[in-house]
Amino acid sequence: MTDGLVLPGIGGSGEAHWQSLWEAEDSGLARFAPADWDRPELAEWTGALEQALSNFSRPPLLIAHSLACLLVAHAAERLSGRVRGAFLVAVPDPDGPAFPTQAASFRDVPARVLPFPALIIASSDDPYGTPEHARRRARDWEAGLVEIGARGHINGASGLGEWREGRMLFDAFAAGARASG
Repeated sequence: MTDGLVLPGIGGSGEAHWQSLWEAEDSGLARFAPADWDRPELAEWTGALEQALSNFSRPPLLIAHSLACLLVAHAAERLSGRVRGAFLVAVPDPDGPAFPTQAASFRDVPARVLPFPALIIASSDDPYGTPEHARRRARDWEAGLVEIGARGHINGASGLGEWREGRMLFDAFAAGARASG
């Protein structure tokens, strides 16, 4: 069991998404709940993240996918000391051609070092962010980086199911975050 906060991206990670499957099997995981999964506003999502964190008795690990990775970067200074680390999967490029226009408030992502341990997981054929973009974010944020090959956007459409490889990466990251905290 893990104290973790699941942070889906646009659409909220449906039933076939690994985040939803992990949450169903691990009672230590909770999901944050913004007002609108499909028309995200940075200020509102930040408020929803703050509210979700208030439900934890000790700092959780963040398990972010896609747009929620940018949420973590924007909110990082406010999260310092309140989270043990961030597992960031499929970080999108807000300047890329596929970035959703409805998420414009998430642009201008801070390039400063994150004040907690972080690990970025990237796919070589993610339509929302290139491997070069993931490498740049890893450098900017001083995060670890694992490139897992061609897995699309690492979501339900990628056909990963419970994504056991990802869970092993997360569990290793969680163990490291426990050891350093």
